Amino acid sequence: MSKVEIPVGKRKPLYRFLEILPGLLSYMAVILLFVLSWISPLLGAIYCLIIIATTLVKAVGTAFRTIQGYRVMKRAEAVNWSERLADLEHPHEAFEHLRDRRETSYAFSEHVQNLRILSAVEGNKEPKPHDIYHAVIMTAYNEGLETLQPSIEAVRDATFPNERIIFVLAYEERGGEAMEQTALTLQKLFRGTFGKFILVKHPDKLRGEIVGKGPNLTYAGKHLAGYVEKSRIPKENVIVTSLDSDNRVSPKYFDYVAYEFCVRSDRQHYSYQPVSLFTNNIWDAPAPMRVIAMSNSFFNIISTMRPHLLRNFASHSQPLAALEGMDFWSKRTIVEDGHQYWRSLFYFEGKYSVVPIRVPICQDAVISETFWETLKAQFVQLRRWDYGASDVAYVGSYLFSKECKIPFLKLFPKFIRLLDGHVTLAIMAPIVAFGGWVPMLMNLGSREVMAFNLPNVVGWIQTLAMIGLIITILTSLRLLPKRPERYNKKHSVLMVLQWVLMPVIAIVYQSAAAFYSQTRLMLGKYMEKFDVTKKVVKK
Repeated sequence: MSKVEIPVGKRKPLYRFLEILPGLLSYMAVILLFVLSWISPLLGAIYCLIIIATTLVKAVGTAFRTIQGYRVMKRAEAVNWSERLADLEHPHEAFEHLRDRRETSYAFSEHVQNLRILSAVEGNKEPKPHDIYHAVIMTAYNEGLETLQPSIEAVRDATFPNERIIFVLAYEERGGEAMEQTALTLQKLFRGTFGKFILVKHPDKLRGEIVGKGPNLTYAGKHLAGYVEKSRIPKENVIVTSLDSDNRVSPKYFDYVAYEFCVRSDRQHYSYQPVSLFTNNIWDAPAPMRVIAMSNSFFNIISTMRPHLLRNFASHSQPLAALEGMDFWSKRTIVEDGHQYWRSLFYFEGKYSVVPIRVPICQDAVISETFWETLKAQFVQLRRWDYGASDVAYVGSYLFSKECKIPFLKLFPKFIRLLDGHVTLAIMAPIVAFGGWVPMLMNLGSREVMAFNLPNVVGWIQTLAMIGLIITILTSLRLLPKRPERYNKKHSVLMVLQWVLMPVIAIVYQSAAAFYSQTRLMLGKYMEKFDVTKKVVKK
């Protein structure tokens, strides 16, 4: 394992500078608009137009990839992955049977090509599908049966054989007696359902751990590794999937992952990323939360269409042998999912990638007890996600260290994209919304035509961007689960009207949460406690 790790306590000067860098650039980007507008309204107008035009280009690309990603996801969901996985048991026979067939189903030609390659090396010691085990680690803090039971049932109802699924319920000691009783009840309910159902209670306040999901996952992962070794199951044939308590996997997910795992000779160097959709309770969530949930779902759909940029998010799968080699997940960050990408990349010295699994794992939109508590809970969740800006220092310190074993020209673009992503998230919404007025307001007596007309130009650009928003709205309606009977057709109309909130939400939530997290990093006020998003089930 690379010695690079998130430091505890005082940071070295380079690491500290890199922690400050995202927030510094974000604040400077906004301040620069005012400074340039004060120096020259023309310079301010040009600067503002560059940023807004960039946003327009991204909006068009987002609309295109949203449609493309949605269609690909639906095609992937239609595939019988269990059947394709079975073809890998006897690849030569399956290849001879399928080689001349013409099908338009998702990735069919790639499947035939995989069979051809495996046929040429048949007889080696590569694992067959019947050798593969799935281990599921579901983390829980204080969630009840109404949240956890449907999530476990989704694993049970998957098409992969349950006898080769090891289910680990990793619950927190700090969840108290109620969580303990819930765990024991679930163990009774699902006894005999899987190859093994294991309860692992993560002790509170272990040394060297923050209060977060990563330590819980790591503690459970080590327990799982011990069980697998004791059971004489080859660790290199076990795929571990981390799930949150509200995650409902696609029935085809485990077969799909096992398939992608089997067709890769260097399979330990990959992790497998599904499409996270926040749609479980979307009909029950307030309008602002619905917009955020659907926006985040679109982002995850789009990400699968750019595999070279794909990183771990929320639930994902990774081989047990690789996880054990890198000591599982980080115990020092509240964003263990995205951080796991960088740990894996450094561990494998750059020879690591994320494979898109284009079927969904559905999870909850944010809902709390009251409307105002829900608004607060949503901000808390987003600021935790945006604390991923802390990875800028982690990656940069490794990039510029003597220990770095990844070619500079390979890692540096990844570092720049990581930094740019966090800065863009913070600055885009406020500049697009208000930036067009700054050059004129800073120079009320100026006769500069471009500065005077800039608000109108920005308005036209925003109108063009509405095309992307319309496409987003239409796609969001297709993503929705069936409307519950307790809601009438008027509620469907609200699913369209809610998008008028998008500009406000982009500033109040997306941008403000990014600035909040980056400011904490700048000031050295580190977020070292995972604020669990409360799961409320409305009936």
